[in-house]
Amino acid sequence: MIIGVPKEIKPDEYRVGMVPDGVELLTKAGHTVLVEKSAGRGASIRERDYEVAGATVVHSAEEIYKGAEMIVKVKEPLPQEYLLIREGQVIFTFFHFAASRELTLAMIESKAVCIAYETTQSADGSLPILTPMSEVAGRMAIQEGAKYLERPMEGRGILLAGVPGVPPATVLILGAGTVGSNAARVAAGIGANVIVMDTNLDRLRHLADVMPPNVTTIYSNAHNIRAALPHAHLVIGAVLKRGARSPTLITRDMLKLMMPRSVIVDVAVDQGGSVETCRPTTHSQPVFIEEDVVHYCVTNMPGAVAGTSAYALTNVTGGYVLKIANHGYAQAMREDPGIRSGLNIAFGKVVLPAIAEQFGLPCVTPESVLKT
Repeated sequence: MIIGVPKEIKPDEYRVGMVPDGVELLTKAGHTVLVEKSAGRGASIRERDYEVAGATVVHSAEEIYKGAEMIVKVKEPLPQEYLLIREGQVIFTFFHFAASRELTLAMIESKAVCIAYETTQSADGSLPILTPMSEVAGRMAIQEGAKYLERPMEGRGILLAGVPGVPPATVLILGAGTVGSNAARVAAGIGANVIVMDTNLDRLRHLADVMPPNVTTIYSNAHNIRAALPHAHLVIGAVLKRGARSPTLITRDMLKLMMPRSVIVDVAVDQGGSVETCRPTTHSQPVFIEEDVVHYCVTNMPGAVAGTSAYALTNVTGGYVLKIANHGYAQAMREDPGIRSGLNIAFGKVVLPAIAEQFGLPCVTPESVLKT
């Protein structure tokens, strides 16, 4: 199979869909890998590194999309890429369809086979491709939140750790999954007072067992969130619903309960955000202020640390790409339910119910598409 790795064009996205390790895995199995020139620059990967691994470096995205049977990316295609995508071409990337009707309709029209990293699921229900990026985003959320709490960054002027004689900050984390637990671990290590909320009591029990004493777990509901907001210097939105839009947990009215110039980092912005006032931002312009609260809503947080996250991503995508390349997408999906769970849209049809429900579209079974 011919696999194409284009350069990411989303603003301030420095990751690349495959690092040389992944290329070598594919080329040793007899596949051809096309890599767009400069695709790895943001992760400090040279063209020479790709060539040594067996890739062919080409000079344009047009060459990639025209020549490749499968496209391996990081972020969703942007409008300038829509017309490059061919019918039946496999696109393997983070899509986050529930956050964009435009993207959903464009991929339906393209009749491409859209396999989403964020819905690819293991037998135990975990999300193996999303997990490493969630680990990065959770740890970054505290790092970025601490920065924007500084007064020169328009924040409240609070040090998360405090100092002897001055109490540490309070960090409220909504969601106890991978993002939330990683954020809690970093915030607790710094010395902040940490509150983690979730509706999954088993998950809260687990965190209560493994986290240090400065982490408190509380059941998540509107009443408890309202009670915590006046004391929170930093709020992390870390709620995920597989393939669906994130629920709104903090309304505009609830922001008025928060301290002036406190900070919200909404990691859930990729799926629409868990804060009503959230809107997507970039690394170049990461924050805005609403109701006197600083909002950090960057949609590709791990893109800022591509030297870590691109490698972490290839560590988990490489095996899936190899299986699809070896057997073709249809046979790979028949043999591997995990790959099949990643299928969102194919040949103009939606196969993931959460997307169909979000936009009022018809939905078919993956099996019906695999027969085409």
